[in-house]
Amino acid sequence: MSDNKAVPGSAQALRPVQFAYHVADPESAAHEFSRRYGWGPFFLLSHIPLRYAKYRGLPAVFDHSSAYGQAGELMVELICQHNDGPSALRDLYAPDDSGLHHVAVFVPSVADVMADYGARGIAAALHAETATGVEFAMLDTSAELGHMLEIYEPGRDLTRFYAYVRRAAENWNGEQPLRRLG
Repeated sequence: MSDNKAVPGSAQALRPVQFAYHVADPESAAHEFSRRYGWGPFFLLSHIPLRYAKYRGLPAVFDHSSAYGQAGELMVELICQHNDGPSALRDLYAPDDSGLHHVAVFVPSVADVMADYGARGIAAALHAETATGVEFAMLDTSAELGHMLEIYEPGRDLTRFYAYVRRAAENWNGEQPLRRLG
């Protein structure tokens, strides 16, 4: 069977492009993950602005920060939530807990995949859009996979960011494991 095909009768095969850990502090976690695992360098985005956020279909505030680095072929995200409200992060972790939170995949259409998974009983724990126009959703696959599944479309700005992080990791010597972005 080809890598591009799903098992007959199943959903479209999804290819992970990122794995994300919930951490208490992305800045200190970036230094630690870099030292322990050689991942990085990490690029920190603090209090990522959103145009909107919905938690399980209802308007929500999702104040979060993330550090993005490279771990071999996959991007790694270190994510935390700053506010106390309910969220896809709080569904799995308390503020000071750490662990694998989600795996991200590119999809042709966020709306279509949300509808497909919703029809199969898998809810969108989070549906949001960044201030720069990147729509994303976290599907609650925690009962099946032990973590959420994040979906987004491979738009130009997003794929350029992925390429930027990947290029920074090429021949990286371990210096300056954390870098701040806008």
